[in-house]
Amino acid sequence: MRDPEAITRELTALSDPGYRLFQAKLIPTIDKETILGVRVPRLRAYAKGLSPEERAAFLAVLPHTFYDENNLHAFLIERIGGFSDTVDALDSFLPYVDNWATCDMMRPRCLAKEPIRLAEKIELWLDDEHPYTVRFGIGLLLSFFLDRQFSPYFLERVAGIAREEYYIRMMAAWFFATALTKHEAEVLPYLKEKRLDPTVHKMTIRKACESLRLSPEKKSALRSLL
Repeated sequence: MRDPEAITRELTALSDPGYRLFQAKLIPTIDKETILGVRVPRLRAYAKGLSPEERAAFLAVLPHTFYDENNLHAFLIERIGGFSDTVDALDSFLPYVDNWATCDMMRPRCLAKEPIRLAEKIELWLDDEHPYTVRFGIGLLLSFFLDRQFSPYFLERVAGIAREEYYIRMMAAWFFATALTKHEAEVLPYLKEKRLDPTVHKMTIRKACESLRLSPEKKSALRSLL
């Protein structure tokens, strides 16, 4: 059985120097010396290959030293399966998430099977002090609550998040831009009446104008609201 230190050594052996430099440019908020450079497909395959005992031992060790260890942790959480156990693991891990990439790659699909319980938990995450916990909560709304489980309440909830952190604002903009392509009638008033934080408003329109789902005419109309 591999202990967490052995897992770290194996991750180091899987590192790609070129990819490490690429990641360092994409994630300027973390020390580049903490990036090993393991490509995501290889990391996911590695996570799949760990035994239940190895997974449990690794998840019990926090905080990690390396960015790639955090990403492995995220992928292992996705493999837990049960709602309560997954949420418990997230609550232990989220305070240590220190970048947008690790935050955004965690989308445990088992959570979507219990939308009522998930929505209640997201409410708590959106009020958390830690910026990446808030970003994670908005990301779950984007992933799991813009289709069959959609409610206009979620628009109001995200619009009401008064935070200045760039990575929270960017996720809020991504949420509204995606919602616009699916629920235009409900989202447009937030832009026409400028109900969003000014920065989120601009980010949302720019993000929406990058979408292939909107016609040139609609994009032009959106630009007029900048």
